[in-house]
Amino acid sequence: MDKLMDNPWFIKILALLMAVLLYSAVPNSGGKTTEINVPGENTTETLADIPVKAYYDTENLVVSGIPDTVEVTIQGPMPHVQSAKALKNFEVFVDLTNAKIGNQKVKFEVSGLSEKLKATIEPSSLTVAIQEKVTTEFSVEAEFNSELIKDGYAAGQPSVKPKMVKITGAKDVIDRITYVKAALGGRDLLESTVSKEVQVQVLDKEFNKLNVVVEPATVEVTIPIKRNEKTVPINILEKGTPPAGVTIESIGLDVSEAVISGGEDVLKDTDSVRVEVDVSKISENTTITLPVIISNGITKVTPETVQVTVVVKKEEETTVSGIPINIRGLSEQYEAVISDPSNQLVNLLVFGPGAASKVLGPNNFNIFVDLTGFTEGNHNVPIQVNGPSDVNWKPDKSSAKITITRDNA
Repeated sequence: MDKLMDNPWFIKILALLMAVLLYSAVPNSGGKTTEINVPGENTTETLADIPVKAYYDTENLVVSGIPDTVEVTIQGPMPHVQSAKALKNFEVFVDLTNAKIGNQKVKFEVSGLSEKLKATIEPSSLTVAIQEKVTTEFSVEAEFNSELIKDGYAAGQPSVKPKMVKITGAKDVIDRITYVKAALGGRDLLESTVSKEVQVQVLDKEFNKLNVVVEPATVEVTIPIKRNEKTVPINILEKGTPPAGVTIESIGLDVSEAVISGGEDVLKDTDSVRVEVDVSKISENTTITLPVIISNGITKVTPETVQVTVVVKKEEETTVSGIPINIRGLSEQYEAVISDPSNQLVNLLVFGPGAASKVLGPNNFNIFVDLTGFTEGNHNVPIQVNGPSDVNWKPDKSSAKITITRDNA
């Protein structure tokens, strides 16, 4: 082999054979290929929700009556139909570039669709309203549900920021605007000032929403909420009777007024609150803490308790005995006999300053029964006492048994 490889003729013959083999392996492009046309299948598809564009002077005109979307039926070769269906790379539009104010009939047009496809839109045309575009400023009124205000609280005047908004729309629609509102919604009860961004609503007189553009579309609504409050005096109500020998000289409070909260109607009818002091249990100078009592409908009182200072005066006891019972008011045609007490005398337990009570005797008191209007028969009549103003007293009997008879003289 080494001798053959060194022979130049052998190498030349080998190269020629390789060239012939390569040439035979390459296809012959010089021959003609026969192509046969097989017609494709036509098909039809209906495409829903195809957006509609409108070309017009949007700066000065408003067009109404054009639907947002339409159904388009396309017909043609299947590959083209399937491509249009998948890509939706065509446009449905109405050309209103030369439109004039008023109503006019326009046709839907299609662009960007293959020439091999046919598009059908139903309906193919429609009547639109072309109107002058108007922009007007309106003030926004805040609105909220007063039932959401917690009991005992009240809402102040709501504020809107910004107060004025620009509303753009067809002139006849702008003329129908009756209400421009920003309604604060929610379900939670309100007990403090609240601020929220709220959508502006534009309504006609029948509260129908109008098709306009609002700038800005939202405003900030603030509802100030505060507690319903009123300042009233605290009254002192004494309950019971002081123990024997004790006189209440004064009752004082560390706070004389209270702040109450509640509904407006309740506050209007409430003029005071009270502290009830049971003096029957007080025999010495004392300071006690008592609750401030409120009426129904009041939700809060400040302070809830007060310090009550009671100053008492202790009196010495003296017994004044043997005071006769006098009869008053008996008609002249009758006679009266006191059967109880049998001796017609009453004893008094007298309370007062030592010096004043010790010098008192039967002559300082007038004890009597008033028989005005009484007639024949047996009667229990209250015993009444008149005496010095600087002492107190208590009779050993509260009533007398009286027998009344007719005077036969």
